[in-house]
Amino acid sequence: MSLPSQQRRATFWAAFGPGLLWAATAIGVSHLVQSTRAGAEAGLALAGVILLALVLKYPLFEYGPRYGAATGLSLVEGYRHIGRWALWLYVAITVTTSVVIQAAIVLFTAFLLNYTFDLAWSMPVTGAVLLLVCAVSLWIGRFPLLDRAVKLILVVLALSTIAAAVVTLGRVDWSTLALLPALGTTGGAVSFAFLLALVGWMPSAIDIAVWSSLWTLAKDKVSGGHASVSHARLDFFIGYAATGFLAFCFLILGAGVMFASGMSFSGAGTVFSTQLVHLYSSTLGPWARPIVLIAALTTMLSTSLAVVDGRPAIAYFDNASVHGIRYIRAEDASGTAWGTAQSLPVGGSAGWSTRRSRPSVPTSTGPVLTPILIRKSPISMLCSLNRATSR
Repeated sequence: MSLPSQQRRATFWAAFGPGLLWAATAIGVSHLVQSTRAGAEAGLALAGVILLALVLKYPLFEYGPRYGAATGLSLVEGYRHIGRWALWLYVAITVTTSVVIQAAIVLFTAFLLNYTFDLAWSMPVTGAVLLLVCAVSLWIGRFPLLDRAVKLILVVLALSTIAAAVVTLGRVDWSTLALLPALGTTGGAVSFAFLLALVGWMPSAIDIAVWSSLWTLAKDKVSGGHASVSHARLDFFIGYAATGFLAFCFLILGAGVMFASGMSFSGAGTVFSTQLVHLYSSTLGPWARPIVLIAALTTMLSTSLAVVDGRPAIAYFDNASVHGIRYIRAEDASGTAWGTAQSLPVGGSAGWSTRRSRPSVPTSTGPVLTPILIRKSPISMLCSLNRATSR
């Protein structure tokens, strides 16, 4: 192997990881509940719909790491370039969705933990412990721990899910495979409302493209390098392809053990997941129960860990120094302690040389600081709003 090839490979592996973090976030309720329910309700008739959703949404998600690698800025900073309205629109969407979504994910995971290990704790208690463990782990280990933990969890998730799907292949009714679903007929019919929900959440909500842009920059900081656009795109494609592949694995799970079973499935995701485990183990035998339990639990654990990641951060223009734009991130979720400020480029297309004048905020240490942006933080957006303002 030539030296340039070795260098390219080494550079890629140094940048590898943000795509898997994105996959860990996306592989959650959309897969365990929505994809499996699609198989349970219609066999393989919704395979084409899932494929279409994955293809159409790919450019929207891929833009996050592409923008981060190309500019050295996050999408939040990109929104700020568009205008104040774009930034505050993003803030409004984040504030109104992040708390509810994170609570739902953590409580869903808590339910699976209680169910898997037969814990007598209430769901709020288990959820609080899970949230605390994730938050403390990320506070201590920061991005490197998140990067390593997610890779390990995804390996277990992929192996268990693939194994569960392979075991059920012989039970799948392949005659139901179609590019378009049957609506309003019996035998594999699906409601239009479920179809919209499936497309809307497959593979995830569009706003997590912002997270991948932030993770791309965080990986650069940890590795000490800068991912090229091609490497960032390849890294994301690997994660996206894995996400799509596992969506079809869960579809096969539902089609193999739940479709045409005659069982009425619950509309609650938690109950539906236990129905999947019960049908899987009763159909294939008790030996198969641990396989599907591990697949279900690791699916939600990876999502819980990824969505808990995040601490408030701001960028500011330092009028009293030559550093120009600087970036500083909190050491904890509440924003009570802050790390060391990092300088950001102010020239070129990635800089802020064309910025308008902004109100200055004096600090106790002397320099005059101008807050200019905020970083999305699923658990601490409300804490950071009073620390970061736009012009």
